[in-house]
Amino acid sequence: MHRFLVKGDTKMFGNRFAFVAAVAAAMAMGNLCWAQQAANPLVEGQQVIHNMVKNNIIRAAEKMPEEHYPFRPVPEVMSFAEMLGHIADSQYSYCASVTGERKPSPGLQKKPNLSKGELVAALKEAFAVCDQAIASLTDAKAVELAPFFGRQAPRLTILTFNTAHNDEHYGNLVTYMRMKGLVPPSSEGRR
Repeated sequence: MHRFLVKGDTKMFGNRFAFVAAVAAAMAMGNLCWAQQAANPLVEGQQVIHNMVKNNIIRAAEKMPEEHYPFRPVPEVMSFAEMLGHIADSQYSYCASVTGERKPSPGLQKKPNLSKGELVAALKEAFAVCDQAIASLTDAKAVELAPFFGRQAPRLTILTFNTAHNDEHYGNLVTYMRMKGLVPPSSEGRR
């Protein structure tokens, strides 16, 4: 049992509560200041998270040696290269929905013989499609509806779904890298 949950120990609980309250207040003030300064805080917040996940994926693709691109932990799952192709392909479908432009997916997931250099370049090009989609939005436009899986959804929701999808697959890439003895980009410098 945690010490602050011991009955009668109000001093320890009070100290932790005061600390958590102070951190929460500082975070709220920081977010409030950022929101007051940002012209489009919803879109700008999405851009920050998108860039974080995008950079982790690109750095993982660059860090994994090419000889491990065909690696798959079990036969039923995508290889490292196929996973990168899948991530790249999805950028076209989700972000084209946000902009309303028709940008057909290049079908990279189904091209297992692409070199590491070709896949990394294609991945960067695909992420540029989403960078442009995010850059085209204001907060007002972000809440407008766009087609999404046979329904209508706010453009920001589509972008958020895409970022969550990317981060989910970054988690797969992390596992592949760890299985090959590599430290993934998001953990570099933590050892």
